[in-house]
Amino acid sequence: MQLVCASANPDKVLEIAAILDGVVELLPRPADVPDVVEDADTLIGNARLKAAAICAATGLPAVSDDTGLFVDAIGGAPGIYAARYAGEDATYADNRAKLLRELNDADNRAAQFVSAVMVVWPDGRELAVEGVCPGTIATAELGARGFGYDAVFIPDDGDGRSFAQMSDAEKNQISHRARAFGALLEALRGL
Repeated sequence: MQLVCASANPDKVLEIAAILDGVVELLPRPADVPDVVEDADTLIGNARLKAAAICAATGLPAVSDDTGLFVDAIGGAPGIYAARYAGEDATYADNRAKLLRELNDADNRAAQFVSAVMVVWPDGRELAVEGVCPGTIATAELGARGFGYDAVFIPDDGDGRSFAQMSDAEKNQISHRARAFGALLEALRGL
């Protein structure tokens, strides 16, 4: 099966390709397709917008994910705005720094990453799945690998290391994205 990847984030694309390797051929997003405005109020809504736009532009089935980080102590923020938590042009480091400042001395550092994945086919069919990874937010950055919030997120199902301290293979065993795309593979097998 071939799916066009709707993501324009090269870090996400590499991670998705590694998870789907050998089962789904991930085709690159065409360079001439403009960015999709993600103005839905849910992760699945934003994933749907991206997948539908790429499907319409290519005439091929498209897959997209949208991921949020929901931190209990700050009312679920950054939530669906994780990528632009510190502003529209924020870097990964800017977002992590703002999160650590917001939590400061918080006792409750519980959080969960949630990834919503959507496939849209040219005939209008849709398939949506979700993956959740509970964890905690560290008090400082730990590790230099990964991207996004990896250096501050310690998954509950791990061994106490942050995602940024794990190899790609280790992260892809337990991450929110791995769980969402694992659910996608199961759902595709059932079609």
